[in-house]
This record gives sequence, C-alpha cells and structure tokens, in this order.
Amino acid sequence: MLPLSHDEVVHGKGSLIQRMPGDEWQRFANLRLLYGYMFAHPGTQLLFMGGEFGQTSEWNIERGLEWQLLQYPYHKGLQQWVKQLNTYYKNTPALYRKQFSADGFEWIDLHDYQNSTLSFLRKGDEQDPPVIAICNFTPVVREQYKIGLPLGGAWEEVLNSDAAELGGSGLIRNAHINVVEEPWHGRPFHAIVNLPALSVVVLEWQPAKTNGKKASTTSKTPKTR
Repeated sequence: MLPLSHDEVVHGKGSLIQRMPGDEWQRFANLRLLYGYMFAHPGTQLLFMGGEFGQTSEWNIERGLEWQLLQYPYHKGLQQWVKQLNTYYKNTPALYRKQFSADGFEWIDLHDYQNSTLSFLRKGDEQDPPVIAICNFTPVVREQYKIGLPLGGAWEEVLNSDAAELGGSGLIRNAHINVVEEPWHGRPFHAIVNLPALSVVVLEWQPAKTNGKKASTTSKTPKTR
C-alpha cells in the first residue's frame, strides 16, 4: 500500500499542502506530482479526506473539511487532478491488473539523479496498452528529455500534472511524440519529450493508431549500439 492516511495529517504534522516546499505555486505543483507518482506506482493507494483539494489546516475531528477552499483556483485544480487520476486509474488495466505482481512494473530509469527524474513502465495483460510515468522532482523544466520505449508506433500524453486547468503553467504539453527506432534505456525505441517543472507526465501506447500494424505489448530485445 501507499497510504497517505489520517496519521499523516494529525498530531502536529500539519496538512500535506503546508508541508510542501516552495511558494504557493510550487507547493501545489509538488502535491500534484506526489499524487501522480502515487497513482502510477504499483500497489493500493489511500488518500485521506481533504487531501484531494489541499486542505490547509491539520485534520481535526471536531471540525469539518474546509470545502470553502474550492473557491480558489489552486485548490479547485488539485481536486480536478485527483478526479483525473481516479478516472484514468479505473479505466487503465495496466495500472491495476498486476498491481501486486513484479510482472506489472519495470524501471525505465532510476539513476538520473542529476536531473532528479524517475521513469517507469506499468503493464497489464498482453492485450492491455502499457503506460509510462515520468516524474520531474525539481522546479526546472527538462526540455528534450530522452526516454526509452518498449514499443514503436504511436504514444500519447494522457496525463500532465502541469496542465493549466489544474493550476499548472500549461506551457508544456507533448501534443506529438515522435518515436525513433533507436535503443535507449535498454529499450529498442525512444522518444524526446518535454517535462514541466515539478510534474508527472504519463504516456500511453496507442495500438489503434500504430499505422494499422500489429505489435505485441511485450518488450523487444534492444538492438546493439
């Protein structure tokens, strides 16, 4: 389990949003990043009430939730992000079909400490399109970021925590992903993507758009450099 339970927001610990570093924009970007990483990661997720819209005060059993905060764009955007994550999770077998099996997860790159990024692959059954999550944990935009892919064909950005409607900058969206048949990260293909600051970007393979060619969802043996 990846729990963000009531134990995380009581006994003087403060709320999740108030424990994020940086200014207001960075705090909300950090929290959206945390939730995106959490939902994309294997295992069962748990989020305590109030966390979905960024309650500012510590949880108090004597008081209700601070629903009035939803009048402010950052709080409303965070709530919309959690709604997107829940909807996508529910409709994406690669995220839940093998959530308790090692077969459902592969690291793409966990060594890029210079850029403070992590990337990993989620897989369901053979017929389920795989999903890639790329996390940028710094307040620096990572342009022209090279990411290894297990499959060629069409990949699309399906989630971006920096979208304007969520309270992000909305400046960087990967509207078109050009896939190159050249090895990277131990994968037979790669693509160049742009990563917004303090964000998670989720890519999904689109079999229906892969030029009508049949492709397996299993990884191919990389070519020799």
